[in-house]
Amino acid sequence: MNITRELDVKGLNCPLPILRAKKALSELESGQVLKVVATDPGSVKDFQAFCKQTGNPLLEHSATSTEFTFLMQKK
Repeated sequence: MNITRELDVKGLNCPLPILRAKKALSELESGQVLKVVATDPGSVKDFQAFCKQTGNPLLEHSATSTEFTFLMQKK
């Protein structure tokens, strides 16, 4: 999978990771992929809801003990 852009929102809490991801997605073309790395545990539910609301597919998400990674495709 080709990642078009990576966004580091580590250390930021809701709603900043979502707002920054929204801005980054707006700068991509349809079909391009945004990778977001966050540390806020609430970001898992936030990004799932964000993708559902906006229609941008959440292709994948993974977690370690300290980081959460999301791959989203611009619709």
